[in-house]
Amino acid sequence: MKEYKGKIKSGLGDAKNWVYKVNKPFEKKYNMKLFLGTLNIELEKEYILENADRILPNEYGGDFDVLVKECKIFDHKAYIVRTDKNNKGYGPHPLNIVEIVTDINVRETYNLKDEDEIIINI
Repeated sequence: MKEYKGKIKSGLGDAKNWVYKVNKPFEKKYNMKLFLGTLNIELEKEYILENADRILPNEYGGDFDVLVKECKIFDHKAYIVRTDKNNKGYGPHPLNIVEIVTDINVRETYNLKDEDEIIINI
């Protein structure tokens, strides 16, 4: 795993609904029931997801493939998720923003706020 440094950022506010949609296929594939929200991390450089797993639109009722890549934050297993569209540079987030999903509310568990620095291992 490679270490990346970033800062906590607020998201667009629609992650709860989106994570709800992918939760069942995600749990089936990765054996993890997700907290209904994401943690947004602004990295120092753009990050393109390569060699990522996929959740297909027909698996969650969406319009785009969802790319999934395992990572760790605070030694806790987590995943980067990003639509295929966003990974090609056409989505709502710039490529230096990664969205993290896991089974806990990371902000509350680790008392994080916007602009706090964080290390993510990918």
